[in-house]
Amino acid sequence: MSDQSDLMDALRFALSSRADVDALETAEDWAPEWRAQAAEGLSPVALAVSGGFLSDRLAWAFAGGYQAALRRLLTPFRPQLLENEWTMALCATESSGNRPRDIRTQVTDNGDGTVTVSGEKSWTTLGPVADVFLVVARINGHEPEARPALKVVAVPASSEGIYFSEKTPLEFVPEVPHQAAAFDNVRVPQAAVLPGDGYSDYVKPFRTVEDTFIAIATHAYLLREARYRGWPDPLIEALAANLFSLGSLASVDAGSPATHVALAGLLGQGQALYGRVTDQWRGSDNGDPALRRWLRDQPLFQIASKPRELRVQRAWEQLATLS
Repeated sequence: MSDQSDLMDALRFALSSRADVDALETAEDWAPEWRAQAAEGLSPVALAVSGGFLSDRLAWAFAGGYQAALRRLLTPFRPQLLENEWTMALCATESSGNRPRDIRTQVTDNGDGTVTVSGEKSWTTLGPVADVFLVVARINGHEPEARPALKVVAVPASSEGIYFSEKTPLEFVPEVPHQAAAFDNVRVPQAAVLPGDGYSDYVKPFRTVEDTFIAIATHAYLLREARYRGWPDPLIEALAANLFSLGSLASVDAGSPATHVALAGLLGQGQALYGRVTDQWRGSDNGDPALRRWLRDQPLFQIASKPRELRVQRAWEQLATLS
């Protein structure tokens, strides 16, 4: 099935399925529901749509978009990972950041068909319910340098030597847990090391992929809310149109400067739609607990806004050199 027909099927699902969903209060409630969706064999874009549509709040739309983004990221490199109904977590950021020179976690080849992962990560999204950690690590033997050789290692959560430290929940989407994680000589098969460069093939493109897929899931969530609450058709149509455009963009090269420019435009249109949603919600029922959550969670959309702006600026500069 082509990407476009798959996306159209997902959009039809969002426009025609029952719009009432169950409330989920914790990540432990959400995780089995997500695994059931992942078991249906949907494409990453379709998973982002279903993950957002079946959410009763922005937190789970974010979680579904994040998971779908990881699946999109892994598809060219290790598609067999996606045959499992896993919840995954990308573990890149350390105390000094997530640039290549900031990574101190190491992966060591043991020479017996296994590798060992050792280090600490300061930010692990959905860590308590993750089945697999995608750990960004420096290849042991490479001395600290401006651009060390990095790999991503798929570490099962059941592995011995993984320890967590609780972090204070964020003030927005507090239902989504974040933990610090320590990997103490965690031994996994050599096959757990994913192909490609850990930074240029995974960490760097994921910023754009994540923005795209979380926006897809958010639009699907709001589309369901709009249908459930009987909001005006023009608002539903606008959400559907932007969702379709985001889904189309999700299938192209995330590193292209044209992608960054187009995504900036779609995210800007999304922000305008979020404002229309807020106005409609306030006019319908100011005491709605779903509205209170939506207002509480608005800062989510400002995360990493400065790096996004810089990516768009660089994209315009790159495009200017092609003229």
